[in-house]
Amino acid sequence: MGFLDKMKNRAEQMKGRAKEAVGRDNRDRSMEAEGRADRLKGSAKQAGEHMKDAVRDIRHRGK
Repeated sequence: MGFLDKMKNRAEQMKGRAKEAVGRDNRDRSMEAEGRADRLKGSAKQAGEHMKDAVRDIRHRGK
């Protein structure tokens, strides 16, 4: 996985956590939901990158 992609995904997760916390503190359900969505989107992207790495590793072992 590219280092830059990993950092972008982590940043998206952190942004989502922060939004979620602010929304919860201010009792703003829409901001909390938006933060949760950002966090999950970053996690999904991270999982996709891990899958690509796993496939790449399997291909290299076969050669």
